[in-house]
Amino acid sequence: MAKIFGFTLTESEDFFSGAPIYQNPKDTSLFLSLGRRVDVYYPLRKRSRATESFVPSGEILKKKKTSIEILPDECLFEVFRRLPDRETRSLCACVSKRWLMLLSSISGNEFYSASENLRPENVVAVNETDNKVENDGHLSRNLEGEKASDIRLAAIAVGTASCGGLGKLSIRGGIHGSKVSNIGLKAVARGCPSLKAISLWNLSSIGDEGLIEIAKGCQFLEKLDLCQCPGISNKALLELAKNCPNLTDITIESCANIGNEGLQALGQYCSNLKSISIRDCPLIGDQGLASLFFSTADTLSKVKLQGLNVTDMSLAVIGHYGRAVTDLMLTGLTNVTEKGFWVMGNGHGLQKLKSFTLASCHGVTDVGLQSIAKGCPNLKKFCLRKCSFLSDKGMVSFTQAALSIENLQLEECHRITQLGLFGTILNCGAKLKALSLVNCLGIKDLSLNLPSTTPCKSLQSLSICNCPGFGNVSLTLLSKLCPQLQHVNLSGLSGISDSGLLPLLKNCEAGLVNVNLSGCVNLTDKVISSLTKLHGWTLEVLNVDGCSKVTDSSLVAISENCPLLNDLDVSKCGITDFGVAALAQANQFNLQILSVFGCSALTDKSLFTLMKLGDSLLGLNLRNCNLISTRSIELLLAQLLRCDILY
Repeated sequence: MAKIFGFTLTESEDFFSGAPIYQNPKDTSLFLSLGRRVDVYYPLRKRSRATESFVPSGEILKKKKTSIEILPDECLFEVFRRLPDRETRSLCACVSKRWLMLLSSISGNEFYSASENLRPENVVAVNETDNKVENDGHLSRNLEGEKASDIRLAAIAVGTASCGGLGKLSIRGGIHGSKVSNIGLKAVARGCPSLKAISLWNLSSIGDEGLIEIAKGCQFLEKLDLCQCPGISNKALLELAKNCPNLTDITIESCANIGNEGLQALGQYCSNLKSISIRDCPLIGDQGLASLFFSTADTLSKVKLQGLNVTDMSLAVIGHYGRAVTDLMLTGLTNVTEKGFWVMGNGHGLQKLKSFTLASCHGVTDVGLQSIAKGCPNLKKFCLRKCSFLSDKGMVSFTQAALSIENLQLEECHRITQLGLFGTILNCGAKLKALSLVNCLGIKDLSLNLPSTTPCKSLQSLSICNCPGFGNVSLTLLSKLCPQLQHVNLSGLSGISDSGLLPLLKNCEAGLVNVNLSGCVNLTDKVISSLTKLHGWTLEVLNVDGCSKVTDSSLVAISENCPLLNDLDVSKCGITDFGVAALAQANQFNLQILSVFGCSALTDKSLFTLMKLGDSLLGLNLRNCNLISTRSIELLLAQLLRCDILY
């Protein structure tokens, strides 16, 4: 026997000693149990030739693969497609990556297609249940950086099917690229038919092939976001437009191979399109935008165009066919001239426009702005950024013509001066509620003889930030024009002091609710004390970050007069433990957010007094408070369980 099988035995050893192999030969568990009506077919097979050395029975499982593992993919595919439900498929996907990828390659309509041994009524019932789960799609998944890979997408495709279906998917590549390819997108397409929103960012390894599979397998798709995907072209966008009629929201950014043909397809097939955002796509021009607006004139309501090679023709099309547009943003359209904005305003198609943002467009001038005001009668919010050719005259003319304007924002418009600011307030009408000037370097602190006129009683929010020329003279003039202010932001105005701010505080009749004085380095305890006495009964938010002349006296005044205050920022102020103790001992105090960042005089004593605010305090910033020990902070963390502490 040893000669036949190629191994040697000693004289005392033998292959079979003659004793029973099993201790109890009648034990039925040793036999293969076959149910009724089961036929076992053993095909004739040539006996394998023994080529390996003999392995003792106890080590077989260690060195030999199980029979299921040596099956080819074709056989496993047939086995997997007969699995009865999604829970079972999810369990099988946990066995190995091979099984996971095989299961993710099976589409929903391929399951049970060849199941002859299952009763038809059971198959129908299972499929109906699966479809009900699929169509829900309430789950969302987000993959970023190294976590984004084909394996994870396959796991998501198989796993989410058994617990509600995937509705939203976001994939963002990292700095060093991404492991996501068309294979991963195909797995999502096969396993997630309920997908309604997909976002693909910074994925250079995906192409049209994967997105076309998404278009065919996820026909309930409503929202598409593509950013920095150079492998995506018009071909994929065409398939998406044809197969996903429910698309309503599309964002395309920095996709170098998407051009006019893609936009034409969206306009032709996506009859429900409501929002479009396009940025930095060099192949998109006037022709594509014209086709899109012509086809979606009755549905498209939100439009964002940034950094495109378009001309005045596109603005003329928007002005004529933008009948349903309510929100419009135009940024960095360097080839558009004054004529384009004039034609857009005179097209009389933007009757429903309510919000309009213009940024870094050199064609924005006084003439174009006046045309926009006349052509958009329902415009309520207007934001102008980096419009270097806009002057005081154009600003005043706009406010006189825009009768519905409620919110006006100017940022880095350096030709706007003090005359433009006060002229806007005096001519804005009775609807302006919010006015904001940010980093407008043309404003100088000059004494002006303003005409006697009715104050702007509708203005409730005023923001003048980082305008170095704005000082006490301008602030005093402003206090006479705005008696109903509730929200004031004067951050970064180093030129104002107590004498300029006090008149404004005294003339505000409605009661201030939100006050931001961060960076106003010349303000002292005197003006903070006046603020709390005049408006403490309404004040909810106060920010004096960087006001180094504000000390404990201000905190005492706040604790005595501001029962509604819930957000206080005294970062880099001259406060000590005494001031913090005054806050903690205040009656009917509802402080939720407190920042003492950079208050170098605070010690461990402050932390023990802050524990008294534990019932209300939700956020505390202790960074750069160098005299506070780590041990005290640990005790505070244990005491204030609801509070998020930064240290």
